[in-house]
Amino acid sequence: MYRCKMILMILFDDIGSFPLPGGMSREWAESAIRKGDPALLAAIEGAMKQKLDAGIDVPTYPQFRDMYAQFLAPIREKSDEPYLVKLEAARIPELTAVGSLARRLKKKLRVRVCVTGPLELYLKEFGGTAYTDILMNLAKSIDRFIRASFEHPDIDVAVISIDEPSLGISPQVMFGEDDLIEALSAASAGAAAHGADTEIHLHSPLHYRLACAVQSINVIGVESAANPSYLSLIDRKELEASDTFLRIGIARTDISQLATVLNEKYGTNVWKEPLKMAEILGMETPEIIARRLANAASIFGERIKYTGPDCGLGSWPSQELAFGLLRNTRAGIDRFIAAQG
Repeated sequence: MYRCKMILMILFDDIGSFPLPGGMSREWAESAIRKGDPALLAAIEGAMKQKLDAGIDVPTYPQFRDMYAQFLAPIREKSDEPYLVKLEAARIPELTAVGSLARRLKKKLRVRVCVTGPLELYLKEFGGTAYTDILMNLAKSIDRFIRASFEHPDIDVAVISIDEPSLGISPQVMFGEDDLIEALSAASAGAAAHGADTEIHLHSPLHYRLACAVQSINVIGVESAANPSYLSLIDRKELEASDTFLRIGIARTDISQLATVLNEKYGTNVWKEPLKMAEILGMETPEIIARRLANAASIFGERIKYTGPDCGLGSWPSQELAFGLLRNTRAGIDRFIAAQG
């Protein structure tokens, strides 16, 4: 049913964000990370272990914090010049906890590191104005965070993902293509220098050709589980011409929309009824997930390098439910792989 013309080597990854354990809030996490609170470090280790147990090949460090503040706070507080972070401040503390888990498991962990892109940070700070020098400093800052992530001896950084959800969606983007290509090239220079796959995570692939023009980016992420029509926006020949690969979303993560279906089914608020909310896993089954991957593979073949859920799971109501989706995704990928043989 899912047979393709060739055996595809596709790796399972995730986008990053994950629900905090019960009783912990994002606000608490923001404060705790600065203090090196052992409770938060243990929570990061625990979430990373769940990702490994779910069968993710290249898990992203668990993101419990705001995607903007995580990078903008140190950039604002410790800079060499406006929006150019000092080298010693360009650190992702969560990776220290991941390294601790690696030592406890007595093996080097292959991980995906997600950073918020320079355009996304710029829009958060300045909106629709266009200061090219500031955009470039933000790009250089992100490159410093990326380069520092390779310094952890117990971690093998296999993938760097630059998160740019506004590209192709936000009407506030006032920069021209040349400026955006220059900024993305600067932000991803260190990742390419270290030989890691470098992905740009987009919420819409409308401007995927721009990413293809950035030589240091070789993977484009597409949220195609909730939006199958996105696949029709991408030309395989364009990918082949630039030697660019895809990261395909095959499990829906739009929890609000999924919950709405259950609300209509039961005439209730399933956010307040965990047992009914758990039926989401019966909507995102391994069979459905495998079919999505098979459809994408029939179009793009060996141009698909990574796959997993559309986006992060930080807005999901519990770690148990998020783990269940990851486990279903692993089972769906395994169904697809088995059918190829």
